[in-house]
Formats: sequence, C-alpha cells, structure tokens
Amino acid sequence: MSIARWMRTPGVCGLVIAVSCIWGASLSRSPLATERQTGVPAAPMSAALAASQLALPEPISPLAPIAGQRSDLVALGARLFSDERLSAGASRACATCHRLEAGGDDGRRRAVGANGEDHLFNTPSIFNAWKNYRYNWRGNFATLEEQNEAILLAPNVMGSSWPSIISLLRDDRHYAASFRRLFGEGPDRQRVLEALGAFQRSLTTAGGRFDRYLKGEAGAITAEEEQGYGLFKSYGCISCHQGENVGGNLMQRFPLFRPGFAQAASDEGETASAADIGRYALTGQAEDRSLFRVPSLRNVALTAPYFHDGRAATLEAAVGEMAASQLRRTVPASDVRLIVKFLGTLNGLNPIDPPSLHGDTTR
Repeated sequence: MSIARWMRTPGVCGLVIAVSCIWGASLSRSPLATERQTGVPAAPMSAALAASQLALPEPISPLAPIAGQRSDLVALGARLFSDERLSAGASRACATCHRLEAGGDDGRRRAVGANGEDHLFNTPSIFNAWKNYRYNWRGNFATLEEQNEAILLAPNVMGSSWPSIISLLRDDRHYAASFRRLFGEGPDRQRVLEALGAFQRSLTTAGGRFDRYLKGEAGAITAEEEQGYGLFKSYGCISCHQGENVGGNLMQRFPLFRPGFAQAASDEGETASAADIGRYALTGQAEDRSLFRVPSLRNVALTAPYFHDGRAATLEAAVGEMAASQLRRTVPASDVRLIVKFLGTLNGLNPIDPPSLHGDTTR
C-alpha cells in the first residue's frame, strides 16, 4: 500500500494530524521555530520548555501484553523459532538473527544471509514487533504469518521449503505429539505459522521503567530522563515516534530534508543500493521513493547499530542524523545527551528465558 492510500485509511490521517497539531503548536514557541525562521542555530532548549511538554496529553501509552494465548502453543512456537533444522542445511534458526537474550536483533550493521553475504537491511528487533502496523523496513508484509512464511522460504535467509519442514516435524516424535495434542492433527503449513506467530506475539517487553512512569510510579525515571522526554516531544520526534510501540505505526520519508540516499550516492558517483530507495523498490510509485516504516524505539538502547542500513553506530549519532534529516536542524550535544538518557528508559523486561539456539525438541 502506498503512503497516499495508507493515509486515507480511516483513523490514520486523523491520528497523524492530531499529533502534529498538538506538538506543532508548542514548537511554534520553541528554539526549533526560531532556527527555522532565522537560520541561526538555537541554544539548548530550557528545562522549563522541556517540562512544559510534560503537561500535554501523553502521546505514548504503556505496552500491554497479548491476552488469552495458550501457553502450550507459545511453547511450541518457541521451539520452532529456535530450531536450526527448519532451515536448509540445518544452518540457522529465526533466533540466529533475532537474539532473544539481547535486543531481539543480531547486532550487525546488516543481516548476513545463508550464503554469507550481507543482506540489504539491518535486522529489526523481534520484541514487540507484533504491534507494528506493517513488517520490515519497506512494509513488505501485513501480518506476522506472511513475514514468517517469506523468511522460511527465502533462499538467502532460511532457504527451506514446506515439504521439507513438514517432513521434519512429522518425523520428529516430540513435534508430532505436540501438534496432535494442540490441533488434533499433525503439523502443516497453517499450524506451523500459527505456532510461530503465537510465540512472537508473546515477546512483549512490558513493565519497563518508562511504562511505570506512564502509570504514575514516582521515581521510575530520573529528573534528567524526564527532561529528555520533554525534549523528545519539544523537538518533534514524537510526531513519528508515538503510540504504544513508540513508532512502528506509519511510513515516513527518510531523509526528509536532505537528498535521498539514492540521489546522494548518484551525486558521489556511487551506485545506489536497492535498500536506499525504500518502498519504491516494491511499488514503483514515485510517492513511495525513500519511504520506510518508522521503527519502534522500544528497547532501542539495545539494538545498535541504527537505521535501515545500520549506518549509525550509536544512539547519539542516530539522534543527530534524525535531527538533521527529519527536522533540518542541529541539536546541541547537551540536548542529545538528555534525549539518549530518555531513550534508555524504553528498555523493557524480557518476557521469556531464551530457549536454546538449537531448540529443545525433547519436551
């Protein structure tokens, strides 16, 4: 779906306009407005201005775990997620690139394929991914199940096939028994995808310090972290990073106030990567050029490096790049420091004890 068609989705346009208006009104009185009007870099925002943002309606809500899932179905999905035998050559599992003991990603600039070559994109975190509006940087997939199937079958990711997956699971007495107990029948494509999806929907990192702050717990975050949250709103970061997942709920052009990455590469005599043209690579529509799904900032302090191609090694670098590319300004180092402190409060509680990378198929 193109951004123009998505913006016509009921409720979406109103959400974006409402968020922009609420914080746009406050920004008109901020150093950001002064810089845009005069071209002179503004001084760091005052503590009073940052604090004034805290009185506005909260644009972020606490994470809520999914309710009503069967624990045995989630457990089966966890085993599948960590079983390398589901890939061609039994060489990798979902958990190879989405490390559950860390930030839910692989810590690399770009994912490494089954053939050892780099993928186009940085690996997104699997934690809280089920709350995103679409999946992957270009919004390729509308559901977890669509994404999981594509990953299982992609030659340079898992490289498997449904006949080989189903044969493996039917021949494994523990898997076969689990599927019969849960579904009354043996494994098939739909049941495998259902189990994987159930596990991934359990990966909600609720209960972190910022969620406790949103629920009114005194002392859940420090004064500097709260000031950083005020700055996060004052500078306008909140217009794209809001909602329960602090992002993940819309597509946005990146960069907005600089030449697109593909154009910049061309200007420097380099060949543009297919990753840099964003959703345009899927749709061929001009309005989708340089369009990416806005990432969630939940657990962002754990998921370096940053952006679709991992070009920013640190949160400080990422904040500076976003300010220049999306807000057309330079944020003082003192404000960057406070914003990064706030971003650290978005780390949540790991919901599980990570299963073995090789998967325990004996239970």
